[in-house]
Amino acid sequence: MKTTAPSHSPSYRALIQLIRTAETLWNASRALFARWDLSPSQFNVLNLLHEVPGGLSQTELSRALLMHRSNLTGLVDRLEERGLVRRQDRPGDRRAYRVRLTPEARKVMAEILPHYYGAAGEVWAGIPAGRAALMEKDLERLCENARRMSARLDDGEPPGA
Repeated sequence: MKTTAPSHSPSYRALIQLIRTAETLWNASRALFARWDLSPSQFNVLNLLHEVPGGLSQTELSRALLMHRSNLTGLVDRLEERGLVRRQDRPGDRRAYRVRLTPEARKVMAEILPHYYGAAGEVWAGIPAGRAALMEKDLERLCENARRMSARLDDGEPPGA
């Protein structure tokens, strides 16, 4: 295992830039959604539900958002308190429910989405669609590599093993 920082490595510099970019995007998202008194995480829940009119279970939402169910519960609670989502019992299973958008949330999303898509266009300005598609594939690979590394670390293996 290497003990010196590979700061000259293109991979290391790209990883640092990826982390910097993720933080910048998160901060920009916070500023964008503040106008509607939403966090980026709350918007992500609403956006997922917007794409699935029949709603999603909390487990489906947590998997799609890569978030622990207990964290998602708080998000859904706050959105429900604001009247933006509702929990609906699932027929035949009283322990489970589906989370669905309310009509009010649909109005809010109709207002937010043009701004969201405009902001996304600004972020991607100057990056051709083909390059973005290649980046998506590379990022999927990085994500999978990070998942495997995390699983090894959770199992007690040292980093870089």
